[in-house]
Amino acid sequence: MKTLKHLSMALVACIVIAASGIQSRAADQPTYTVARSHYAGWEPWDYIESSGILKKWSDKYGVKIKLTPWMDYVPSMELYTAGKAVGCLMTNMDALTMPAVGGVDSTALIMGDFSNGNDGIVLRKGTSIKDLKGRKVLLVELTVSDYMLSRGLGQNGMADSDVVRVNTADSAIVSAFAASPVETAIVTWNPLLMQARNLKGATMVFDSSKIPGEIMDLLVIRTDAPAAVKKALVGAWYEAMGIMSGQGKATDEAIADMAKSAGGSLAEFQAQLKTTRMFYDSKDAVAFTKGDGIKKTMELVRTFSFDHGLYGQSLTSKDAIGIEFADKAVLGNKNNVKLRFDSVYMQLAAEGKL
Repeated sequence: MKTLKHLSMALVACIVIAASGIQSRAADQPTYTVARSHYAGWEPWDYIESSGILKKWSDKYGVKIKLTPWMDYVPSMELYTAGKAVGCLMTNMDALTMPAVGGVDSTALIMGDFSNGNDGIVLRKGTSIKDLKGRKVLLVELTVSDYMLSRGLGQNGMADSDVVRVNTADSAIVSAFAASPVETAIVTWNPLLMQARNLKGATMVFDSSKIPGEIMDLLVIRTDAPAAVKKALVGAWYEAMGIMSGQGKATDEAIADMAKSAGGSLAEFQAQLKTTRMFYDSKDAVAFTKGDGIKKTMELVRTFSFDHGLYGQSLTSKDAIGIEFADKAVLGNKNNVKLRFDSVYMQLAAEGKL
């Protein structure tokens, strides 16, 4: 009996030690953080998190994923570029000029949408983009807002030097516009764009529908991130897209959640969705990512970025950074690819293999 008792105690001790080891390993499991900021096409991530969809897919692939609290746009990208997040919501241009130029090898994991009127230029005391001449323009400088402003000016026979850019954080830009002299203009994106447009006397004189497909809204992730993390994020996104694009109570509740996250009414958010070319179906996202148009757009984007000094002083050519596409063609330096448009995981979603 004494021997059996000692064996039992030893067995219990082994179980306790084993259990503590399991807990230790669980505690050591890395948490993969995705940085986010407000934009109409990115509001679904709030629903993905609050509904439990993100946890469901994370559990399926045995990973821990969390979203940051809502952040200003540039700080969210800085967090990602600094290595403190595995992924970040950003546009194609900003993916090039921040993480890629900063040396971070990044992949556009999800082609969520392209802005089709969700980014715009708004002014008071004027009715056309030509009325911008000589004015101060509030915008989040060195981001895609800079690009759209330049494209709008160029399409109307104007130059960048015709306006005075004023760098303004997205969290303060609408209030700053409201408090500024009526001659001041603003460049921003929804939901902030709608708030600016609703101000008395405000007129939108140019928007992203004039440059369709050029402002792509992505979930960008570090290329070396585990495949399980990539699969979980893509699976969660397309489950939400299926609900969002459906009909019935679940769809209504999901869109109401997104509208609340965006900080506006349901009607306002639904209006914003109309100017967002959402790729609800992963097959459409794959087709867009594989299309030739994306190469033409990125040629425009990289030329603009280099010409406007967004590559920094150390890079002496727009070819210094390589941009790889779904067919493995590369713009720029093939030995220094830092931005990749990859349809692999979206294709798995399209084939029902996640």
